[in-house]
Amino acid sequence: MTAIEFSTVVENIAPTLRPAAYNLTRDTDDAKDLVQETLLKAFANRDKFKTGTNIKAWLYTIMRNTFINHYNKVTKRTSTLDTTDYFQYFPNDDRMVAVNGATGEFAAQDIEDAVQQLPEEFKTPFMLYYVGYKYLEIAEKLKIPIGTVKNRIHLARKELKQQLRVYAYGI
Repeated sequence: MTAIEFSTVVENIAPTLRPAAYNLTRDTDDAKDLVQETLLKAFANRDKFKTGTNIKAWLYTIMRNTFINHYNKVTKRTSTLDTTDYFQYFPNDDRMVAVNGATGEFAAQDIEDAVQQLPEEFKTPFMLYYVGYKYLEIAEKLKIPIGTVKNRIHLARKELKQQLRVYAYGI
């Protein structure tokens, strides 16, 4: 498909994007901005469109992803974490203890000790993930690749599972 054909097809479909954009944003001006950004991305990535596929679906996908990315950016947490505050998130609720409070306190202490024994390179991404940060946010915060973040969290979980196997069900 040539650039002129692509432009013509996209321009013909553009008006059908507006109602869907409004459904996502619930605001007329934001919907117009979303459609405009979608069309801009479509033209910028024209080479990624495969001729013969559904161009309307391709544009809707670009629009939905653009909306989601913008939403995530707007709602992204900007707070910083002090590593000394990590353990305030461990559950202290007595209702979570099956037998008695002492059992829960031992388990919580064992978990805290196991986490403290993790190497710092595993502990920091694990605790950031534990308190609610997403992989991408952790990668940006620690200035390391997202694959490294995922790997370190996986290794931390594996190590904790090994150290806390005494609490596994059925053993």
